[in-house]
Amino acid sequence: MNDSVKPKGELTLRTLAMPADANPAGDIFGGWVMAQMDLASGIRAAERARGRVVTAAVKEMAFELPVKIGDTLSVFTDIERVGRTSITLSVEAWAHRSRYNKMEKVTAATFIMVALDENGAPKAVPVEG
Repeated sequence: MNDSVKPKGELTLRTLAMPADANPAGDIFGGWVMAQMDLASGIRAAERARGRVVTAAVKEMAFELPVKIGDTLSVFTDIERVGRTSITLSVEAWAHRSRYNKMEKVTAATFIMVALDENGAPKAVPVEG
C-alpha cells in the first residue's frame, strides 16, 4: 500500500474473494463487491441506530480497479451524517493482494441507511451518548 493513501473510516468488514464470486477471467463480480459494502454499511448503521436499518440509496459508485480471486476485501465505513431517521456513510472497499503485499482502493460510494422500528416504519435515530 502506498503510505500516502490510506483508507478513510473504520474497518467494518473483511472477507476473502473466492472463485464462486468471479467471472472466467478471475475478476470478482462488481455486484459481489457492492454487496459486501452494503453489509458493512448495515453493520455500522445498525450499531449507530441501535436497531434495524435498511439501505435507502447508494450514490456515486465507480470501480477503479478489479478484485481478483484470493484478494482479501476490506470495507471501511465512515458516518458522515446522521439525520432524523437516516444515516449517511462514506464506504471504501480495498483489496489486499497478499501475493504482492499490496493494498489498493478498488471502489467507494455513499450509502444512505434508514432506521426502522419493529413494524418496518422509519424511526428516529437515537442521539449519541
